[in-house]
Amino acid sequence: MKGFNLEKQLLFYGAYHHDPVNIGIHMVCVPILLLTGFQFGSNTPDLLKSPGFMKLRNLPLNLGTIAAITYSGLYITLEPIAGLAATPLLLGAAAIANKATAKFGAKAMKLSVLIHAVSWIAQFVGHGKYEGRAPALLDNLVQALFLAPLFVWMEILFKLGYRPELRMKLEEGVRKELKRLAALKEEKSVRDLAAAGGKGVEEK
Repeated sequence: MKGFNLEKQLLFYGAYHHDPVNIGIHMVCVPILLLTGFQFGSNTPDLLKSPGFMKLRNLPLNLGTIAAITYSGLYITLEPIAGLAATPLLLGAAAIANKATAKFGAKAMKLSVLIHAVSWIAQFVGHGKYEGRAPALLDNLVQALFLAPLFVWMEILFKLGYRPELRMKLEEGVRKELKRLAALKEEKSVRDLAAAGGKGVEEK
C-alpha cells in the first residue's frame, strides 16, 4: 500500500534531517522521548485484560505497552526484518517504563517530564541552528512521531551495513528533494522582491 511504503516514509523524514549534527541530536533524543513517552502511558490503568505472562514481564496492557506494540506492528509492516529486530527494544523500553512507574511512582513521572522537555528543546535547537528547517512534525505530526524512532533505528542499521542499496537511494532522494526545496525558496524570494519593487513604483 502507498501509505506503507518504507522508502517514501523515510524520504519524507530524511528531507528534514540531513545535517550530521542534527541527526546526532535526534539519535540521542528520539529514543529518550520514546522511553519517557512510554513512561507517561504506563501511568494509565490496563486498557485490556493482560495475560499473566505479560504482567510477569512488566508489560501490563496499559497505554505505554499498547503504544510499544503499535510501534512494533507499524515497523514490521514497513520493514519486516528491521521491525522484528526493533520489537525487543520497544517492548523492553515499555517494560522499563512500567517497572519505573511501579517502583518510583510520581518521582518517575516528574523525572520523565523534565527529560522529555529537555529532549524536545534539544531537537528544536538542532533544527533551528544546524538544519535550518522546521521539524517534520509541523507538517505532519502523526507521521513524524511514528517515523522518528524508525528513522533513528534505520540510521543505526545502515551504519552496520544493512541494505546499502536502500541507503544510497534514500541519500540520493534526499539530495533531490533538498534541491527542489531550494529552488522553490529561490523562486519565492524572486517573487517577493518583484512584488516589493512593484509596490515601490506604485507609491512613487
